[in-house]
Amino acid sequence: MAATAAADGSECHAAQVVGADGEMDGAAMERFAAAAGLASRGLSYAVVSIFGPQGSGKSTLLNRLFGTSFTEMDALKGRNQTTKGMWVAKAVGIEPFTVVMDLEGTDGRERGEDDTAFEKQSALFALAVSDIVMINLWCHDIGREQAANRPLLKTIFEVLMCLFSPRKTTLLLVIRDKTKTPVEYLAQALTEDIQKIWDSVPKPEVFKEASLSDFFNVDVTALSSYEEKEELFKEQVGKLRHRFINSIAPSGLAADRRGVIPASAFCISAMQIWKVIQENKDLNLPAHKVMVATVRCEEIADERLRCFMSDEGWLELEAAAKSGPVKGFGTKLSAIVDFYLSEYDMETMYFDESVGTVKRQQLESDILHHAYPAFETVMKHLHCTVLDKFKSDLEQSLRSGGRFAATARYCAQSSLVEFEVGWRDAVVKHVDWDGTSIRNKLQQHVEVHTESVRSAKLDELKATYEKKLSDALSGPVQSILETGERNSWASIRRLYRRETENAILRFLNSLSEYELDQTVSAQMVLELREHARCTVEKKAREEAGNVLMRMKERFSTVLSRDKESMPRTWTANEDIRAITREARLAALRFMSVMAALRLDDKQDKIDRALMISLLDGGPLSQNRSMEFTSDPLASSTWQEVSPKDTLITPVQCKSIWRQFKAETEYPVAQAISMQEAHRRSSNWLPPAWTILLLAILGFNELMFLLRNPVYILGLFLAFVLSYVVWLQYDITAYFRHGTVSGLLTISSSLLPTIMEIVTAIVNMSHNKKHSSHMSRQAGPHHAQSFSNQTCKHAQVHYHASPDSASSSSSVD
Repeated sequence: MAATAAADGSECHAAQVVGADGEMDGAAMERFAAAAGLASRGLSYAVVSIFGPQGSGKSTLLNRLFGTSFTEMDALKGRNQTTKGMWVAKAVGIEPFTVVMDLEGTDGRERGEDDTAFEKQSALFALAVSDIVMINLWCHDIGREQAANRPLLKTIFEVLMCLFSPRKTTLLLVIRDKTKTPVEYLAQALTEDIQKIWDSVPKPEVFKEASLSDFFNVDVTALSSYEEKEELFKEQVGKLRHRFINSIAPSGLAADRRGVIPASAFCISAMQIWKVIQENKDLNLPAHKVMVATVRCEEIADERLRCFMSDEGWLELEAAAKSGPVKGFGTKLSAIVDFYLSEYDMETMYFDESVGTVKRQQLESDILHHAYPAFETVMKHLHCTVLDKFKSDLEQSLRSGGRFAATARYCAQSSLVEFEVGWRDAVVKHVDWDGTSIRNKLQQHVEVHTESVRSAKLDELKATYEKKLSDALSGPVQSILETGERNSWASIRRLYRRETENAILRFLNSLSEYELDQTVSAQMVLELREHARCTVEKKAREEAGNVLMRMKERFSTVLSRDKESMPRTWTANEDIRAITREARLAALRFMSVMAALRLDDKQDKIDRALMISLLDGGPLSQNRSMEFTSDPLASSTWQEVSPKDTLITPVQCKSIWRQFKAETEYPVAQAISMQEAHRRSSNWLPPAWTILLLAILGFNELMFLLRNPVYILGLFLAFVLSYVVWLQYDITAYFRHGTVSGLLTISSSLLPTIMEIVTAIVNMSHNKKHSSHMSRQAGPHHAQSFSNQTCKHAQVHYHASPDSASSSSSVD
C-alpha cells in the first residue's frame, strides 16, 4: 500500500485493488478499509470514481481535488499509461467519508485489443459501486462526432443496461482545458451529444421508453488547463471540492441513497461485484445488495455470537449456574442478550432490513441455543432445591401432627408454586422456554416421594397395630391353649373377634387422614385380619409342637392329684385303672384341642375320632363301626377341616399317642407299686382268729400275770418302752418294705433308744434330789410350783432326746 501525508497531516491510504491483470486484491481492499476506518461509517460515506482517456489528467485532478496521492504522469517523459487497473484512496479533509477510485484510462495503447473488455468491466464496476462518476472530457472534443469521449460515454450507457439499480448515479462531466467558450454553451452542446448517445444505445424492452434522467443526475463543470493556467485550475478545483463536502445531503451530489451498501460491507460488495463482472454475468444490484447484506449480516452475527460466548458476564453467569441456583438468571441473561442484539442492530442498521431481521433472529436463536444448557442446569438446581424443600416441609409438618393427605397436598402445591416463580425468574424475555417437562418431572418426583412417605407411614402404622394385636392375642391365646379345656377354641374365637374388631376400628380411624381409596383401605383391613389369624395360628402351632409335653403334664396332674388338687395317696381304695383312664382321657382331649385351628364356628369330629380310635376298651371304642367305616386316624387330613387349619394330622396324633402311652407307663406302674406297698403295710397285725386263739390258749398265763403285780409292772414298763419306740420311729413306714426289713431296722435303732430313755430317767432322779436339798437350805424358795418342775422335766427330756423330737415332727 502506498500512502502519503496530506497538508493537514491526514493520510489517504492509497492502494491498488485491481491489478493490470484484472485480478482484484481483496486483502489490499480490506487493509485499505481497516486503515482508513471505513467499516465504522455505516451509510455515512460516498464513493467517487473517475473515467477518462489515458493521459487526460485524472490522477492529477483527484490528487488536487481530494488530497490523494495517486501517481501522476510526467509529461517530460512522454504520454504513457500511469494508472494501471484500479486504485482507491480516502479523500482527505472531506466529510462525509469519501472513497476515491482512480480507474485506468481508456484508449491506452498498452492494452491493445483487450482495452474494450477491461474498459467495460471497469465502467460497470464504477457504476455499480459509485455514488458519483466523474468523466474527464477534453473541451475540444465537444461537438465532434468522432471525439474521444463518445466511445467512453457509449460504453457507460451500454453497461448501465446490465445493472438493475434502484438509485440514480450522479454523472459529473468535467470539461478539461476549458476555452473561452462559455460553460453554458459547452454544457448545452455536451447534453445534446449525451442524449444522442443515449438514444443510440440499444435498450432492453423494459427500458425502451426510459429517459436518461431516470438513471443519471447529469452535472457539468469546466476546468482550465493545469499546465497553462495552474493557479486558475487550482482555484476552480477548490470550488469544485466544496461541492463534495456533505455530498450525501439531500441537495448534495450523492443525494440518492437508495440501495447503498453499509460501509462495513463495502469490501465484500466490491469483491463480489468484480467477481460477477469477470464471470460475465448480469449484475443485479438489488439482488447483490441482498447477497452482500446476507454475507455481512452473517459475519456480524457470527462475530457477536463469538463475543457473547467469550463475554465475561456470561461466563460468570454460566459458572454460577453450574454451581447452584442463580437468582435473577433470566434478567441477567436477557440483559446480556439485549446488549449483543443491540450491537448487531447498530452494525446492520444500514443493510437490507429483511435480511438483517432474518439474521438477527438467527443470532438470537444461536445465542439462546448456546445459553439453553445453562438454563437447563438452573432448572435442575431449582428442581432439586424445590424437591428438597418439599421433603423437608412435609417431614416437619408431619412431625407437627398434621394430617398426611392434607399436609402432602399443601406442600405439593406450595412446591409447584415455588417452582413456577423460580422458572419465571430463570426464563428470558426473548423466548418462551418451555418448563412443562421439568415441571412434570418435579411433580412426578413429588408424587413418588409422597407415595414413598405414605407407604412408609402406612407400613409403620400397620406394624404398630399388628404389634398391638399380637400383644393382645399371643399371651391370652397361649394361656387358653395351655388349659386345654373343651371350650378353649370358643374362648379364643371370642377373644380373636373382640380384639380384631377393636383394632380394625382404631386402624380405620387412623387411616382416615391418608384419604386412601376404598379398595386400598379394605385390603389393609383384610391384611390386619389375616395378621390376627396368623398370630393365633402361630401360637397354636407353637403349642401343637409341645403337645406331647403338655399331654404328659396333663396326665401327671390328673394321675397324681385328686379333684381338690391335693397330692394323691395310693391307698387300697384308689381305683388306679379308672384314674389312669381319666388321666389319659384328659390328655387325649388336650390333643384333640390342639389338633386343628378352630377360628370358624364349624363343628368337627376330631374329638370323637380320637376317643374312638385311641382309647382302649369302654363304650366309646365299641361304637367305631357305627360312626366310621374305617380307621379315622389312617389319613393325613381331618374330616370337615381344611388342610391349612390342620395343626396335627391324624397320623401324627396316632404316633404321638403311641409315644405318650409308652412314656406314661412308668408313672402308672409306680402308682400300682405304691398301692401294693400300702396294702402290705396296712396288714402287719395277725388276723383276728389268730388273736382269738391266742387269747383262749393264753388264758392261764394271763391269770398268772394278774395274780403277780410285779409281772404287771414289768408289762407296763414294756408297754411304755414300746410306746416310746413307736413314737420315736415310724414303724409303719419300716414295715412297708417287708417284715424282715422292718425288724432289722428297728433292732439296729432299739439299743440307742433304750440308752437315751435310761439316761433321761437318771437325770430326772438327780434333779429331784438336788431340788429337795436346795429347799431345805432356802425356805423362801420352797414354794415353787409343780408346773415349773414339770416344765424343767420336759426341757430336760427335750434336750436329752432330739432324735425323738425330730421323729415326732416328721410323723406330724
